[in-house]
Amino acid sequence: MSAAVSAAYFRDVERIGFVGTGRMGRPMIAKLLEAGYPVDVYDIDPASAKDVVEKGARWHDAPRDAARDCGIVITCLPLPQDVFDNMTGEQGALAGMPSGSVWIDTSTTDYHNTLEIARRAAAIGVDSLEAPVSNLSHMGVDFANVSFFVGGPSKAYVRSEAVLRTMGAISFHVGDIGQGQSVKLLTNLLFYTAAVASGNALCQSVREGVPAQQAWCKFIGSAANSVAIEQFAPFLLDGSYDRSCTLEITVKDMGLTVQLADELRVGLPIGRAVENRYSEAGRKFDRYDSHLRVVELAEVVFGVRLQVPGYRAPSKYGADPGYPPDQEFLADPLGRIKPKREHVFPLEDVPLSGIQMQLLESLSGELTHVNRLILDEAFDLGRGMGLKDALIHDVITWSVGASAWSDSHAQQYGNEQLVDLVHAIAPPLTTLPHLICPTRRKLS
Repeated sequence: MSAAVSAAYFRDVERIGFVGTGRMGRPMIAKLLEAGYPVDVYDIDPASAKDVVEKGARWHDAPRDAARDCGIVITCLPLPQDVFDNMTGEQGALAGMPSGSVWIDTSTTDYHNTLEIARRAAAIGVDSLEAPVSNLSHMGVDFANVSFFVGGPSKAYVRSEAVLRTMGAISFHVGDIGQGQSVKLLTNLLFYTAAVASGNALCQSVREGVPAQQAWCKFIGSAANSVAIEQFAPFLLDGSYDRSCTLEITVKDMGLTVQLADELRVGLPIGRAVENRYSEAGRKFDRYDSHLRVVELAEVVFGVRLQVPGYRAPSKYGADPGYPPDQEFLADPLGRIKPKREHVFPLEDVPLSGIQMQLLESLSGELTHVNRLILDEAFDLGRGMGLKDALIHDVITWSVGASAWSDSHAQQYGNEQLVDLVHAIAPPLTTLPHLICPTRRKLS
């Protein structure tokens, strides 16, 4: 083995420290182990690391020890304070990281927090990257189907790119620290808005006598489709509200998004209304409840339940935690991968009246309109950060916030005639869409 090849080999398999062995962290650690990387781990809950330790990771009792002698240290933690506490202080990872190493934070956090940690890291010769994760399909992290939005020094990104590629499908270097977190927030804004709007649309459908599964099938087959409604709404139909993510995380993310909008002086009217809905859910439910419990607020308004009797979403994160892992996958025309899932509804479809079919058409149009409006707000955030339109398109397309509207919009963005046509069909926002702020209105 030549000296050059040897150096490249050992650089590729350098030891990695990983702090945070939760639902997101464990699958990424497993991918690193499968690729031959030695991985040292720490988590506040030792039991959460059991699976990866059995696969070959080395457990340590403090972040400092998990980071010692590692070329790259990765954090994957729920809240900004968790990241700060695990990186700083006598037992923090920085205390064990050697000069010349790289810290990668895959958490969705406050970039001011990241900047402060990066300042301390630079003082000891450690480079810092923020690399928040976006699933490209429901819990895509389980099979490395995620994207990373990376902010920080280019040299550190180049050094870490192979590791990021091992843990996910694609990564984007979006600029300095701060821009990675901000990009993640704008993509989450799209997802959370679609989740709230589609849940409200399903509730109104059921209120008017349309079975939830029939309304869901209608919406996913229309221009209103999105990752949120296609892959996450089934967890409303099985009553689990999706156990893959906690309400605490979504409340935190939307709070950070509004904070960012304030800093950039972006209006964000729909985004602020969505943040209010999540804040209300955060006050009403336990913070560790499933994130889609926000839709229960609409179920109460409409006096309905979306749960379909006897239905179980085909995922271990739904009502059946014993469901086997995804085995079959599909690729869409853009090359994005998603699980091939068969939804079996025990209830037969029922004949719909003319007014019910008109309602579904109307709701599909309103969902599409909401996706258009929130895409405009996401672009306002991105431009406020100084990002180019092409990069904003790419990160949205390769994120959990993608929708049928954003996909078609991205392919033709910049065509002035198209933009004029869009605004002619859907004029500028004057009042918040009904699907964001629902009322008890009923068809006559």
